[in-house]
Amino acid sequence: MDHQRVIRDVTVRLPMASTAVEACQWTVTALARYAPATISVLLQVHDRLRCVAATGSWQVFSTVPPRTGIVGRVYESGVTAVVPDVAADPDYLPVRPDVTAEVCVPVLDPAGRPIGVLDLQWCDPVELAPWRETAERLAARLGARIVALGGPPAESRSEKLLRHAAALTSAPTEWDVLSAAVTAARDVSTLPAAVLVLAGPAGPRLDPPTGGPGELEARIRAELAEAGPAALGRMVGRAHRYGAGYTLGEPGHPPVADHEPLVRAGVRTLIVVPVGPAGEGGALLVADERLLRPDPTTVNLVELLAGQAWSCLDRLRTLARLREQASSDPLTGLRHTGPFGQRIAAATPGRTALLAIDVDGFKTVNDTYGHQAGDRVLVGLARALEGALRQGDELYRIGGDEFVAVIEVNRPEEAVRIAERLTEAARRTGRTISVGVALPRPGESPELTLRRADQALYAVKRHGRDGVHLAAA
Repeated sequence: MDHQRVIRDVTVRLPMASTAVEACQWTVTALARYAPATISVLLQVHDRLRCVAATGSWQVFSTVPPRTGIVGRVYESGVTAVVPDVAADPDYLPVRPDVTAEVCVPVLDPAGRPIGVLDLQWCDPVELAPWRETAERLAARLGARIVALGGPPAESRSEKLLRHAAALTSAPTEWDVLSAAVTAARDVSTLPAAVLVLAGPAGPRLDPPTGGPGELEARIRAELAEAGPAALGRMVGRAHRYGAGYTLGEPGHPPVADHEPLVRAGVRTLIVVPVGPAGEGGALLVADERLLRPDPTTVNLVELLAGQAWSCLDRLRTLARLREQASSDPLTGLRHTGPFGQRIAAATPGRTALLAIDVDGFKTVNDTYGHQAGDRVLVGLARALEGALRQGDELYRIGGDEFVAVIEVNRPEEAVRIAERLTEAARRTGRTISVGVALPRPGESPELTLRRADQALYAVKRHGRDGVHLAAA
C-alpha cells in the first residue's frame, strides 16, 4: 500500500469542502477506497462525541458519552490508540462481531487540542503501524480544515431538546424540574428570558427564579408579580383556550390586553405555550426585548419541552403523594408505624419523652354507632391532639385507637404537663384519653421505653381512665 498516495488522494478535496460535516464525509469516503476498514469521524458537539461521517456498518453509534469507549479515551487524552486485539480492550464498543483491530487517532485543532477522533476498525489481518501514521497525518489535515470552516457543527435544536429532556427526566425535585425547564426554554428558543406560571392554592403563581435571571427576565417577573394572580390567570387561560401563540414583532400591531404587563417589561417578541391540563398546569412564557420572528418549528419545540416538563413535574408530585400515603395513616393523615420506628430509634436519653395515648371507651363507640362514627371520633381527636402539641412535637397513630406523641423536654414534669394538655384537648371534643409517659433510660432500647409508656398508660386505665401517669425513671 502506497500510504503517501492515500494521504494525497484523501486530502486533495479537503480545501473544497464548504462545511465541517462535508470535510469529514469526503475524508471517510476517500479513505474507504484504500482501507478495507470500518471508518468513522466523531466530533465534539456540546458534551458528547457525535458521529458526523461513517462507512456502512451494522451499527453506528450516533453519539458517544464522554470517556466512553476507545474513541472517548482517545478524545479525552489526545493520544492515539492502536489496539491489535479489540477483545482484550475493555473499552471497545462493539460495532460488528468480526472486528479484530482498531486504530483511533485524535483530530486536533492547530493548537493541539482534540476536537474529535478518526477511527478505523479492521476485520482482516493488517499491519497497523503504517495506518497509524497515515491516520494521524490525515486527522491533522482534517482538524485544520474543520477549524478553518468554523469548528465542529453546532448542536441542532432537536439535539438540544433531547439533551434537556434527559435533564428533566433525571431531575430529583420540583425545583430542579422548573430550573431545567426554564434553562431549556432559553436554550432551545435562543430567547434570553423564560418564566413559568403554574397553578397554586391561591391562583396562578410565578415559579421561583432559577439561577440569576437576566435583566429582561427580572423586569418580567417584577411586572407579573405587580399585576397579580388575576392577570396571570388571564394569560394562562388564554394559552389553554387558544393554544400556543407567538408574536412576529412587527411594529404597529398592538398587543392584547392580557399581555400588557409583558409590554411594560419591555417584551417585543413572545412565545406562550400551555403547560399541563387547564386548571392544574399553567403557561411557559419565553421572551426577548428585540424584534424577532420566531418560526412555527421553534414554537413546536417549546411546546414539546413544556409537555416533557409537565410530565416530569406530575411524576414527582405523584411519587410524593405515594410516599406520603405510604408513611401516613389514610384516615387521620398522621404518620404511622414506619416513621415512628425511625423516630424513636433516634430518641435522646432523658430528653425524648414518649406519650402513649389510648382513647377511653372507643370500642363502645364502634359497637353502638358503627365504624363510620368511630372514624369521625378518631379524626376529631387527631386534630385536637395535634393542636395541643407544640411546634416540633410529633404525633403518630400506631393502632386502631392508639396514638403516640414524641416530644423533646428538659424535665419529666414538662412531659407530664404536655400530656395533661392533651387530655384537656380530648375532653373538649367530648371524649377522654389515657396517657402514659416514659423517658428513655441510658442504654435502653426504644422498644423497651415504649413498653414502659404502655405500662404507665394501663396504670391510668386501672385507676379510672382520663388521666396521665409518668413511668418510673
